[in-house]
Amino acid sequence: MKNFITQFSRLFVGVLFIISGLIKLNDPVGFSYKLAEYFSEPVFNMPFLEPLALGLAIFLVILEVVLGVMLLVGYKSKLTIWFLLLLIIFFTFLTFYSAYFDVVKDCGCFGDALHLTPWESFTKDIILLFFILILFINKKLVKPLFSNRNVTNIITLASIVLCVFMAVWVLNHNPIKDFRPYKVGTNIEKGMEIPEGAPKSIVEMTFIYKVNGVDKEFTEKDLANIPEGATFVDRKDKVITEGYVPPIHDFTMVKEDSDYKEELLKEPKLLIFVTYDLTLSHPDGMKKLEGLSKAAKAKGYKVIAMTASGADEIAKAKKQYGLDVDFYFCDATALKTVERANPSIVVVQNGTIIQKVHYNDTDDLKL
Repeated sequence: MKNFITQFSRLFVGVLFIISGLIKLNDPVGFSYKLAEYFSEPVFNMPFLEPLALGLAIFLVILEVVLGVMLLVGYKSKLTIWFLLLLIIFFTFLTFYSAYFDVVKDCGCFGDALHLTPWESFTKDIILLFFILILFINKKLVKPLFSNRNVTNIITLASIVLCVFMAVWVLNHNPIKDFRPYKVGTNIEKGMEIPEGAPKSIVEMTFIYKVNGVDKEFTEKDLANIPEGATFVDRKDKVITEGYVPPIHDFTMVKEDSDYKEELLKEPKLLIFVTYDLTLSHPDGMKKLEGLSKAAKAKGYKVIAMTASGADEIAKAKKQYGLDVDFYFCDATALKTVERANPSIVVVQNGTIIQKVHYNDTDDLKL
């Protein structure tokens, strides 16, 4: 019985680590955004680590996959189980911190393929910790899968090489499988719709008023009792129950304080250059945009650009790269979800995304 439980734990932990790691390895840039969120001021306040987020993301997801493979084939089982234990303790701490302090809404454990609430993520890690502790206690029962040690070594080495190759590939192209709300075939307007009867969020509002020089908090029920002469300072909203949030909920196309989303998403031929931050845009990609713009306009496309950068950065980019397109504002987080490359090219037809390409793959663009 002890051996059966140990081998079941080995299979369960190994397969789950491989699946979780591969999903994140498919989109390491997306996982790096999640790590940067943990490093940000509201969470752990370690902004000096934010520039290292992508490198750490790639290292962690490759480690996750390789440890899963090592456990299954029995490569250096004692060392592997120690690493698994340390890794799951680290992840359990992160997910508990996120859940208890309500600072990170989704740990990104399974990328965009499966969204878990903070407490669901913590529960998942507790279950994994339980099975890893079984492996730790019964380390001697985790034997190599193959009698020939060379086979085990080759499989482990191959997993490392393939993971590195996959990471390099998706960083220079698009994710192999797109799990995001803006994947090809998605109608953006339909993605923003809220179904009839969908649950609504329950929000507790707290109002802060200055009374006799002192800030005091009042609930909605207390508003009628606010003393005369009190001045409003601020309002704090606390979400008690999260209602239905549509897959696409923060998409805008703002120019000169007007949102042209409805108008632009009716265009039969719309080519969008997505560059969430012009100061970070790759120069090689930016140099290709004006040529693409001219080619697309010649075929009847309306060509625009979308960014979260300010007017000064837009003017500088237009001058530097000779861009003759109108820029529309959208939140950086939304644009990072649309496409990971900076810049990237998105083709939209009557509001439906029909093609997305990395700036390295502009030759694949079908106009």
